[in-house]
Amino acid sequence: MSGPLSHIRILDLGRIMAAPWATQILADLGADVIKIERPGAGDDTRAWGPPFLQGEDGTPTREAGYYLSVNRGKRSVTIDIARPEGQALVRDLAQRCDVVVENFKAGALAKYGLDAASLRAIKPSLICCSVTGFGQDGPRRDQAAYDFMIQAMGGLMSLTGERDGAPQKVGVPIIDLMTGMYAAVAILAAVAKREKTGQGETIDLAMLDVASGILANQAMNWLVGGPQGGKVPHRAGNRHPNIQPQDVFPAADGHIVLAVGNDGQFAKLCEAIGRPDWAADPRFVKNADRVRNEAALTPMLAERFRDFTRAELTALLDAAGVPCGPINAVPDVFADPQVQHRQMLRHLPHPVAGSVPQVVSPIRMQDAPLAFDRAPPTLGQHTAEVLAELGLDKPARDALAAKGIV
Repeated sequence: MSGPLSHIRILDLGRIMAAPWATQILADLGADVIKIERPGAGDDTRAWGPPFLQGEDGTPTREAGYYLSVNRGKRSVTIDIARPEGQALVRDLAQRCDVVVENFKAGALAKYGLDAASLRAIKPSLICCSVTGFGQDGPRRDQAAYDFMIQAMGGLMSLTGERDGAPQKVGVPIIDLMTGMYAAVAILAAVAKREKTGQGETIDLAMLDVASGILANQAMNWLVGGPQGGKVPHRAGNRHPNIQPQDVFPAADGHIVLAVGNDGQFAKLCEAIGRPDWAADPRFVKNADRVRNEAALTPMLAERFRDFTRAELTALLDAAGVPCGPINAVPDVFADPQVQHRQMLRHLPHPVAGSVPQVVSPIRMQDAPLAFDRAPPTLGQHTAEVLAELGLDKPARDALAAKGIV
């Protein structure tokens, strides 16, 4: 593997999405990620289909699209960590790694001697990152969690959906993804600290903390709204709470998104659609005015936009420098010339399917370019390879396999 993290080795005890998303980010950056999976079953997401990747002969493989989205660049090793021999293998691997990432329930790994305290007692420079629903302490520490419930508990669903409709979740598991992002950032910070101090770190990352943290401007809108808190943020459909006009608007043949970000862009918008007088209207001159008078402005814009097709309107606004765009379905995204130019979709060699499509990392580095040359692994694909690196010869590996430990 090449890349800026090619000197880092990570032991990945994670499964589902949040922890694997973090380790995939690090694998994309060049880290050697060894993914530990249950013999015979593997990561739960391998079975989260259909759809499943099609083999070269057209029959479905065991690789679900869900699993394939978060495990690129890793090596898969099957080990039964419930068995003493399996625990010993994991400890041996941990001593040869820089980072351990796991998302077991709080305290669950301690009974196997694989928790952060046990592993760091063996190797003090080890960085251990634990991802859980609620963290290592607090009244909910023992509870399991999934993205959907944390979107609800963390306030995100109260802000998502039509103004008079039911609360809605985001269309991708955004808390899992953001937790993975925070985990990757924390791990990189711990690596940087270790380079100065030689000491490892124990990272405690909770999905509910992440959900609370990404409330961002909506949380601050409430917190600074008054001595006891301001107006409680609520669902407003696609309308932005602080900047106007930003919404979905109808054209003659569909809808576009308009994202005016400042007063100058609003003036350009009005000029482009033949209503320069609106930019001088006292109700709309400043953004704060437009936010207060959104109920008047939005219908005016909607009526005017219906005089244009989507193509006409987006071309007009693009030329004027007013941010806008079509509402693309997933296939449209990967047909977009800009996305294609940036090569966000690539096809990597796969041992069963021949090749597998991958939506790759958006990170672009000039002097340390990322390489995408390792597809998400099949179950146990690298077990023999990694055990050989531990010094186990073929008879020893075969004996472990015969016992069902690997």
